[in-house]
Amino acid sequence: MEDKTSNAAGHELSGRYEKLYTMLLDAIPSSVLLIGINMRIVSANLNFLKKGQRTLANTVGRRLEEVFPTVILDQMDIVRRIRNVIEKNQPTRGERMTYRAPGVPIRIYYYSLLPFTWQGKVEGVILLMDDVTEQVRLSEEVRRVESHLASIVESASDLVLSMDRNGQILTWNAAAEKLSGYAAAEAHERYFYDFFADEDQKDIREIFSFIDTGKYAQIKECPLKTRQGSFIFVSWVFSPLKDSANQTAGIVAVGRDLTERRKLEMEFLQTQKLAALGVMAGGIAHEIRNPLAICSSAAQFLLEEDNTPEFSRECAERIHQGIQRTSTIIEHLLKYSHPSMTSKMTLVNLVSLIRETLTLVAYQTKIFKIEIQASFPQESIMVQGIAMLLQQVFMNLFLNAINAMPSGGRLGIEVRTVNSEVWVQVTDTGFGIGKNEIGKIFDPFYTTSVVGQGSGLGLSLCYSIVKQHRGTIDVESVEGRGSVFTVKLPARFGGGEP
Repeated sequence: MEDKTSNAAGHELSGRYEKLYTMLLDAIPSSVLLIGINMRIVSANLNFLKKGQRTLANTVGRRLEEVFPTVILDQMDIVRRIRNVIEKNQPTRGERMTYRAPGVPIRIYYYSLLPFTWQGKVEGVILLMDDVTEQVRLSEEVRRVESHLASIVESASDLVLSMDRNGQILTWNAAAEKLSGYAAAEAHERYFYDFFADEDQKDIREIFSFIDTGKYAQIKECPLKTRQGSFIFVSWVFSPLKDSANQTAGIVAVGRDLTERRKLEMEFLQTQKLAALGVMAGGIAHEIRNPLAICSSAAQFLLEEDNTPEFSRECAERIHQGIQRTSTIIEHLLKYSHPSMTSKMTLVNLVSLIRETLTLVAYQTKIFKIEIQASFPQESIMVQGIAMLLQQVFMNLFLNAINAMPSGGRLGIEVRTVNSEVWVQVTDTGFGIGKNEIGKIFDPFYTTSVVGQGSGLGLSLCYSIVKQHRGTIDVESVEGRGSVFTVKLPARFGGGEP
């Protein structure tokens, strides 16, 4: 009686362990098969049955070729591998297989073969299969995206490079290689500052510091030093490189070669100068004719023999003054019209430059009976810039103001400092700008002039030059009452080095 009770209890305990074993197998996210040494399935967990769309009844006891398609068995060489595990009692790990059940998309697995031993003897093999289909697809998609992005960067005509937070170069694309003359291998682990002149390195370091703390993109135009030692003007956009935690891990720099643009700007500047000289030709001729007429009259008086010494001295002084006045006019014209290839920014005395530019248009204002009212500070105001370009800005603004007052008026020029900026206001009492036009005046080729009398590029060029000098240009206007153009530039107080 006790034996029967003990046997019943044993069977109950055995059934409980078997049920627990089945529950554990079914809870495993991997597919698990137990294969006997006769190559038949001993057990299969729920994950395998679901993946293979099979039932336990038509799986357990079946041979491998009845469960797996022949093509899969051949691809895995599973029979040989299982026999090898049985013979050597050693596991096989990390193999990859592709499995496809009827009516189910292809699945990709990594599988392992583990020997199942009892009392030191191998009685079967456990096949563990992990479904990595989505991981593989994601990995392939990531590789495609990375390859696509790398192709974009390498195919870009702009310079694209990345750096760590200290400015050490990590990547250097083909355009950077071509423009600089440095191969990517040479640029790697060098510092970005090494490719610039000393005066630009300080500004770049400040930009990097600001990006590191403020996390905002920054723009700067500065020349890139090539392997040959020459400099190529490049417009740079610096942006923070974010990591997975959205923290700044480095800096991305995108640079655009401005060589052709600068060349076109220089050519257009020269064209604008010649056009301005043509406009001023009448007034200039009049101004030169007056001192020449005085010189001619004084010279004729000197030819007479009965002149007193005092009168002769006065005639000589008049001739000398007339020659000096004419020489000054000619000198300013030559200085203005002579083409300059200088593209390096230097310290410019803005007040002196504006006074000189006013001298060139003073003759034109007399013809149109325009009064000039100028207000300048007593001290010098220095800005960092290219004098020729800045002079072109104010020349265009002055001529536009004069053209807006064909029947006379008042041209006002005021220079003053506001905080760390210098403001130059050019005011006219002309016909003004309409509300529908004021938003377009800085657009290229937009003009209200009669066809053939204006290209529509003057103010657009002014805008580009002022922006290049890190400044702004604004306009306020009332139709029929005049306009006010305000140029704002960063000031360099004290005239020291930037």
